Amino acid sequence: MEQTWFLAALWVLLALVAVLLANRFRISTALSEIIVGTVAQLAIGAVAGGEALGAKAPWIGFLAGAGAIVLTFLAGAELDPGIFRTKWKEALAVGLVGFFCPFFGAALIAHFVLGWPWTPSWLCGVALSTTSVAVVYAVMLELGFNRTEFGKAILAACFVNDLGTVIALGLIFSPFTLRTLAFIVISIVVFSMLPFVTPWFFRRYGGRVSELETKYLLFLLFGMGGIAAWSGSEAVLPAYIIGMVLAGTVGKDHELIRRLRTVTFGLLTPFYFIRAGSFVSVPALLAAPLIFVVLFFAKMITKLVGLVPVVRAFKHAGHAGLYYSLMMSTGLTFGTISALFGLNHHIITSSQYSFLVAAVIGSAVIPTAIANAFFMPRHLLPGKRG
Repeated sequence: MEQTWFLAALWVLLALVAVLLANRFRISTALSEIIVGTVAQLAIGAVAGGEALGAKAPWIGFLAGAGAIVLTFLAGAELDPGIFRTKWKEALAVGLVGFFCPFFGAALIAHFVLGWPWTPSWLCGVALSTTSVAVVYAVMLELGFNRTEFGKAILAACFVNDLGTVIALGLIFSPFTLRTLAFIVISIVVFSMLPFVTPWFFRRYGGRVSELETKYLLFLLFGMGGIAAWSGSEAVLPAYIIGMVLAGTVGKDHELIRRLRTVTFGLLTPFYFIRAGSFVSVPALLAAPLIFVVLFFAKMITKLVGLVPVVRAFKHAGHAGLYYSLMMSTGLTFGTISALFGLNHHIITSSQYSFLVAAVIGSAVIPTAIANAFFMPRHLLPGKRG
């Protein structure tokens, strides 16, 4: 048992180092955690063996998965229904272009440039079509953009983009079974009832020290996640929709959101981001770096070529437009989920998986770092207007 506590202490220490580095270099904590995870796996693995960091331990996998689920829920809860209604054209246009351009572009490049068969190429297109809700939301929250119309518009476009990814993954690869039908029916029923049941339940039983509201939300997220996994889907997928459905109720309870953030960012998400970084095999990348380069630029170029003119068409010019486009070019949560889905279902090989995950994680780090370092629209930050 003492080994588990020592391992937990090591991961929390890595999280602390990531925060210090993020503050020192003025980058997002989420990105710092990814980088720390990659370096830690390389360094600790060289000294004590490849499994010494324990990234594949079941309890670490659970904490990381819980972090992804709750973080995705919080991102959905941050969607302002008013902003979505007023900017639905922008969200749809930017989100759909952000999905379709890399989906077709990356698939064609994987097939004709890398020589992958069509089925792995389409999986590659799905994995590289994503926008990272986890990274974008973490950055928006850390900088304060989540309180601005600009940041809320980015999050709304992210939702549309990733919804396209989820639908594509389901339609192209997931077998449609009775379990899938049951998951769809249960989801429709639950999502329809939540806006009515949740406010009543909170008014009737909430407001106590026992944190009933938090337990209620975690029950929903874990329960629907379990049903999703049982149906052959992924546990994180219903979380975003639950957050969006409850954005008008839970999303407006700032004290509840603050408490959820404390648990999520204080404990859960460091495990998620550090673990994601630890899966990057630096030796494999060094052995065949051109494959990573091709996949990374396949995503970045096809994303930006489609996004920049569309974003500018909605009057986001200059640094604001480039920042918007670069943040929409990130990838992590649904990209790694799609790649892992392909590996588990034998659609892609382990080597293809490694390069896809590396490209996905690279797209989480590089465009966000560039956006925050060179193109941040500081005039749009809270308190900077006027």
